[in-house]
Amino acid sequence: MGASVTTGMQMLAMRPCIPACKQVLGSTSALSAFGRALSTRTGFGSCSKPTSVGPMTSSNCKRVIVRAMSQRGSQGLPIDLTGKRAFIAGVADDNGYGWAIAKALAAAGAEILVGTWVPALNIFETSLRRGKFDESRKLPDGSLMEIAKVYPLDAVYDTPEDVPEDVKANKRYAGASNWTVKEVAETVKNDFGSIDILVHSLANGPEVTKPLLETSRRGYLAAISASSYSFVSLLQHFLPIMNPGGASISLTYIASERIIPGYGGGMSSAKAALESDTRVLAYEAGRKGKIRVNTISAGPLGSRAAKAIGFIEKMIEYSYVNAPLQKELLADEVGNTAAFLVSPLASAVTGSTIYVDNGLNTMGLALDSPTLST
Repeated sequence: MGASVTTGMQMLAMRPCIPACKQVLGSTSALSAFGRALSTRTGFGSCSKPTSVGPMTSSNCKRVIVRAMSQRGSQGLPIDLTGKRAFIAGVADDNGYGWAIAKALAAAGAEILVGTWVPALNIFETSLRRGKFDESRKLPDGSLMEIAKVYPLDAVYDTPEDVPEDVKANKRYAGASNWTVKEVAETVKNDFGSIDILVHSLANGPEVTKPLLETSRRGYLAAISASSYSFVSLLQHFLPIMNPGGASISLTYIASERIIPGYGGGMSSAKAALESDTRVLAYEAGRKGKIRVNTISAGPLGSRAAKAIGFIEKMIEYSYVNAPLQKELLADEVGNTAAFLVSPLASAVTGSTIYVDNGLNTMGLALDSPTLST
């Protein structure tokens, strides 16, 4: 990976190899010295042969530039997260976007911590121990993604004082402790000191199948609380332990700005709030902690959580038929985008909604509409 960075430096060094290079360096002796320096520092010998005592010709320049470009192409542009630590909130199985993001960050070298909804914690940890996720843990180099620690988390509650008595007494929470947002952030600090990357990959709308006109106040506010304010709370509590230059991302959906009948219960409002909060948090976290904040608007995926909507398969089919790119959207494609957004390659990208949906968001007309065939 470091070699690719060096190649980038080599390309910068080759800029004087243009027809005006003699004017830049001033003399043939300077050109010769420049060529020797290039040969020593970069390994390019085409500008430093003993016979090259005169000005560089355009053919010489072309050979150097082409060689530099071919090296860059073969090595690729690296996403290197070595030495970085990521906390991914909302991983409870191996088939959602949260898992795919964790894998992409791990493949780039990051250390992975996950926060799992308390009622799903036992089955998730059991599946990990028994190797049920081993196949989907495989990284591009053949190794298995390692999760340094799994934390119980319910991002609906900020502090222990916020937890209602009926939840405390619920048997699904029995045996778990320190699972509110504040407690998890404190535990991560005690365990690891700091993190560099925060991922919000969770949402819940108890009345998601209801039209907005039939959604109760309680259901609407529950959707906002679990799906958008939870991101505010996570960043609020984790920001003090995030290293400057770090990044945070969340996952949104096109229903924030387009009408998706059937995606109800206040969930469309929650996603709209999440995108608005992304912009405000980008400013506040950027100024306060030099942290970048972005959100990914991902296309439909047949994950366990998405199936709660009830028509996810139809949405996947609709996307395939109508999107500019007629192909299946893979969770890994969202994971790869996330890896880019939290990497130094995206160091100037913040406050943005990035669409990863095969281009479906750009369409204004459904190509499979019956009206087009009449």
